[in-house]
Amino acid sequence: MANILITGAGGFIGSHLSEELVRQGEEVRAFVRYNSRNEKGLLEDLPAEIKDQIEVIPGDLKDPDGVRKAVRGCNKVFHLGALIAIPYSYFHPFNFVQTNVIGTAHLLNACLEENSVEHIIHTSTSEVYGTAQYVPIDEKHPLQAQSPYAASKISADKLAESYHLSFGLPVAILRPFNTYGPRQSLRAIIPTIISQAIENKKIQLGNLKPRRDFLYVKDTVRGFIQIGKCDEAIGKVVNIGAGKDISVEELVKTVLSLMEKKGELEIEDRRIRPDKSEVMQLLSDTRLAKKLFEWSPRYSLEKGLKETIRWYRKNLSRFTVGSYPL
Repeated sequence: MANILITGAGGFIGSHLSEELVRQGEEVRAFVRYNSRNEKGLLEDLPAEIKDQIEVIPGDLKDPDGVRKAVRGCNKVFHLGALIAIPYSYFHPFNFVQTNVIGTAHLLNACLEENSVEHIIHTSTSEVYGTAQYVPIDEKHPLQAQSPYAASKISADKLAESYHLSFGLPVAILRPFNTYGPRQSLRAIIPTIISQAIENKKIQLGNLKPRRDFLYVKDTVRGFIQIGKCDEAIGKVVNIGAGKDISVEELVKTVLSLMEKKGELEIEDRRIRPDKSEVMQLLSDTRLAKKLFEWSPRYSLEKGLKETIRWYRKNLSRFTVGSYPL
């Protein structure tokens, strides 16, 4: 029996977390969304000696019985399963409520019923803060839902908080800022820039002014693992981020410089969020993470980008460059 359950294990961060926990000798159960092709998402990318050690449970967060079966016997749960694409949330907001809110309620109820669960790490997002009202953003910053996605994550966070306060469920909430790295969808800004820089002379983007705090995926994974060992974090929300922000325009110049490329920027209207929905600045205050479990980022943006660029150069054939996946 696995002692750790990871929901959303087939996703970008979930696959990296699954891999690292197995490398550390943990018994991992991966809850992945069922499909008839028996595909396990990005877990398929893991080395065979890692992948073979993971117990995969197909299902859906919207199915409470399936979630209960996945939780059964586990003593630690990392809840990463979610719909995350902001543009897609404009088209199908109810789907985000079903997966991110109701799905989280199913998971929390299952953990409440399962006596073995000792620690739950619920995944939040810096998008819940909206455009920064002050920087750096600490955990007391007001929450503002500037997209249906952000609204669904605020709701899920508050559900997790309420289950801790109402029922004593041992929940900690980790709030990563913008994670990037190998395996990420071209939906995200850094893979979008890198992939187009490799293949095209033009780089099509949306708004160049927003500023983001980019965190390399290995630092994010380390944050998950460390908060999962920290009893003092139970009942708290904890930010992790690089503690530095950069505009999209500055990011493009940095990536092109590292790749020794030149590219012409082209603004595409379809990539631009509605005015009031665009989050203009995110910059993390991570003092609480350092205080509670001695976490701080180890990767500079340049170091993380170099690793990411190497991976996409080797694996670009898997993607459709220039497409705009929602």
